[in-house]
Amino acid sequence: MKLSSFPVRASVAALCAVVAGGAMASSHREAPSIAGMPKLDATDFYMFRSYDPARADYTTLIADYQPDQSPAGGPNFFAMDPTGLYEIHIDNDGDGREDITFQFRFTNTLRDIALPIGGQSTSIPLVQAGGITGPNQPTSNLRETYTVSVVRGDRHGRVGDAVLKTDGSHVFDKPTDNIGEKTFGVGGAYAAYAAQHVYDVKIPGCDGLGKVFVGQRKDPFVVALGPIFDLINLNPLGNPDVTGADSLAGKNVTSLELEVPTACLTTGGSTIIGGWTTSSVRQARLIASPPKSGYQTTALNGGPWAQVSRLGMPLVNEVVIGLKDKDRFNSSQPKNDAQFLGYVTNPALPTLIQTLFPSAKAPTNFPRTDLVAAFLTGIAGLNQPAHVTPSEMLRLETRIAPTPKASQSNLGVAGGDFAGFPNGRRPGDDIVDIELRVAMGALCVLTGDTDKFKVGCKPSDAPAGGAPLTDGALQSPAQFPAAFPYLNTPLPGATVAP
Repeated sequence: MKLSSFPVRASVAALCAVVAGGAMASSHREAPSIAGMPKLDATDFYMFRSYDPARADYTTLIADYQPDQSPAGGPNFFAMDPTGLYEIHIDNDGDGREDITFQFRFTNTLRDIALPIGGQSTSIPLVQAGGITGPNQPTSNLRETYTVSVVRGDRHGRVGDAVLKTDGSHVFDKPTDNIGEKTFGVGGAYAAYAAQHVYDVKIPGCDGLGKVFVGQRKDPFVVALGPIFDLINLNPLGNPDVTGADSLAGKNVTSLELEVPTACLTTGGSTIIGGWTTSSVRQARLIASPPKSGYQTTALNGGPWAQVSRLGMPLVNEVVIGLKDKDRFNSSQPKNDAQFLGYVTNPALPTLIQTLFPSAKAPTNFPRTDLVAAFLTGIAGLNQPAHVTPSEMLRLETRIAPTPKASQSNLGVAGGDFAGFPNGRRPGDDIVDIELRVAMGALCVLTGDTDKFKVGCKPSDAPAGGAPLTDGALQSPAQFPAAFPYLNTPLPGATVAP
C-alpha cells in the first residue's frame, strides 16, 4: 500500500479527527499507589518518526517520569530511583506482548564534598559545590549515571545486551537538574550543558548509530489539569486558547529518550509498532531504623520485580479505568487488557459529563465499539496491525514519512497530518480538546448513518457528538525544538538578578 495514496484518505482523516482524542494526555499521579512513588510515576509517552530531516529513518521514543517538578526543588532535586527499573516496550506484531524492551537502570554516586570548618571536615548539604559546565565535574556532589540494555522477546528474568557509546563504554551521565543560572550560567548555558549528555550509541542488533538522552526537561504537556479534575470547572465551549490555562506551564519532568533506527523496531512485513513504558520495583522493602550512615541507606530492597506504573495511550488510567482498578491497571500487561474491556465498552466519563452539563447528552450506543477502535486496536487503514490482539498502547505506522516541524498540524491526522496523533504521538500534538469530544461520541457523528467507518454507531447515538469541546489550553508544534531530544530546556530554579 502506498501511503502517498492512502485508501479513503479523506475518510480516515475525518475518522481520526475524533479518534485523535481517544485519550487525553499526561498521567500525573493517576493511581492511589503510584502517588506515593513519584520517582517511578510515568507522566507521558511519545513515539514518532523523527522529523529532523537528517534523521528521517529513525523513530524517537520518549518516556517522561516524575510529575509536577518544581524548578526550585532543592536541596535534593529529582534524581531517578536507583532501586527502580524503567522500561520502554515495543510490540511489532500486534499480539499485545513486548518484542523489544529498552531497560534503564540508574546509579547515584555521592562525591561527599566536604569543607574545612573550624578544624574539622564537614560534608556540604547541597548537590553542588560551585558552578557546573560539563559531565562529572568535581563541583558536582551527586553524580547520576545510567545504563541502557535491550531485551528481545519476553523480558522477564532475562539480561539484556548493553547499549554502548561509540567508544565502547556503557555508562552514561545524566545532567544535574536545572538548579539555576548561578550554577550553570545565564542565557543558553544550561542548554549547552545538557547537550553534552546527548550520546550517539550502538544499539545491539541495529544498523546505524542511535541516540540516547536522559535528563530534566520542561513538562511538554499542555492541559488545564486543575479545572478538568474539579468537575470540569471551565467553559467547555469557550476560547481554545485561554491565557494561563496550562496548569503545567511552570513544571519540569525527567525524560528518558531514545532515537532508534526505524528498521530495527519492525519485523517481517509488519511496519506498525505499538509502544508503552513501565516502571518496576523490587517486591520486598525493609526500612532501616535508624539507617546506616551514608547516602540513600534507609531501605533494603530485594525479591522479584513488581510493575507499579504503565503508560501507553495517555490518561487512560485517569479518565477510563475505575478508581478501584487503577493500581491493577498500572501493574498489568497489554496482553491481559480484556479484564478492563468493560471500562471501554461502557465508560463512565460521558455520563459524568452529562451530569455536570445536562444539555450534553451521553452516547447511547452500547457496547462503545467506537472507543474500542480508539483505545485497543488502532484504526483500520491507518495504524491497526493485520492481526491485532485488543490491547491498550500507542501505535505507529512507520511507513508514513515524518512531517517537518514547520508543517505539522497540532491536530495530527485530524488536521491532515498523517505523521501525528493518533498515528504515534509527537510533543506538539494537541489531543486534549478532542478527548472530551470522543467521549461524547464524535466518532459516531463522523461515521454517518451508513456507519462507513464500521465502528458500530451512528449520529443519532451521540446527541452531543459534534460539540467543539475544549479545555482552553492550546498546544503548538512551534514551541518545540526540531531535533533530538525534541523537548525544551527545563525551567531554572532561580535566575540571576539583573
